[in-house]
Amino acid sequence: MYPIAEHVSLKNLNTFRVEAQARWFTEIHQEEDLNALFAEQQWRDAERLVIGGGSNILFTHDFEGLIIRMNIQGITHQIDGESVLVQAGAGVVWNDLVLYCVERGFAGVENLTLIPGTVGASPVQNIGAYGVELKDVFHSCRAYHVERGEVISFLPEDCRFGYRDSVFKRELKNQVIITSVTFKLSLSPQINISYGAIRQELEARHIEEPGIKDVSRVVSEIRVSKLPDPSTIGNAGSFFKNPVIDEQQFVHLKSAFPDIVHYCLPNSTVKLAAGWLIEKSGWKGKQIRQTATWKNQALVIVNVGSALGSEIYDFSEEIIKDVNEKFNITLEREVNVF
Repeated sequence: MYPIAEHVSLKNLNTFRVEAQARWFTEIHQEEDLNALFAEQQWRDAERLVIGGGSNILFTHDFEGLIIRMNIQGITHQIDGESVLVQAGAGVVWNDLVLYCVERGFAGVENLTLIPGTVGASPVQNIGAYGVELKDVFHSCRAYHVERGEVISFLPEDCRFGYRDSVFKRELKNQVIITSVTFKLSLSPQINISYGAIRQELEARHIEEPGIKDVSRVVSEIRVSKLPDPSTIGNAGSFFKNPVIDEQQFVHLKSAFPDIVHYCLPNSTVKLAAGWLIEKSGWKGKQIRQTATWKNQALVIVNVGSALGSEIYDFSEEIIKDVNEKFNITLEREVNVF
């Protein structure tokens, strides 16, 4: 039987460490718990929010519905020739999965080292870093459909993956709950060091033929050097998405800002570095009361003390306004606001 708790503090269940309360709260340890939970009409009808590690959430007020924390554990794998299928429960810490794979020589997720959060959230957000996205290694996932009362499977084509986007954030939002994810990896690594920071660090170490352990180690050290540890200072990692613009707009910006940081994408589009835009708008390291941008990476907003969620939100609004005024680009939050 699943316990339902009332008036639960969420301060230790979100990496911003902001204070908020859930009217009701429960934790799921196996798929069958969801059947038991939603057998009751009250919980099918209740406003609900599914969380994992709470690493991509900003609470601006108390949550008056039911918060469901997914804590299904376990990692298994199956090798078929050079291919490896790795299945992990929704509650597995993402970096624990990465380390599991890297230690066994299963290639594909090494560039995603140290991304905060849990496995269950990875397809929802189509997480990505350093030239790799979740969709590149996604095989399938299992998800509980609340209204149908059954677990169904999703293949890549069902998920409509986009940049930090998926069907789970849109059409199926609040309708399905991911219980496990299966990844298709390889015993024959295709090393991706397309992002300059990785290549530069490998060269500095005189590593000419890197393996996946080398890439994972370098990515880990780059992230640690640039990003604050959520266990010591409240944050949710990258607060904004990197904006994607068309080539014509980029040419105009490039003429005004020759050093603008950018990455060329297919279909004549260009991805800009949101952190660069924020820094050039004067916000790197800036602090207002208990909220600030991180001193080493302007893309990260931090709670330096006891900031309210509403204060962090207002801080982000000011950043959006200033970037828009300077570059005519409207930043979009990557963090989910409630």
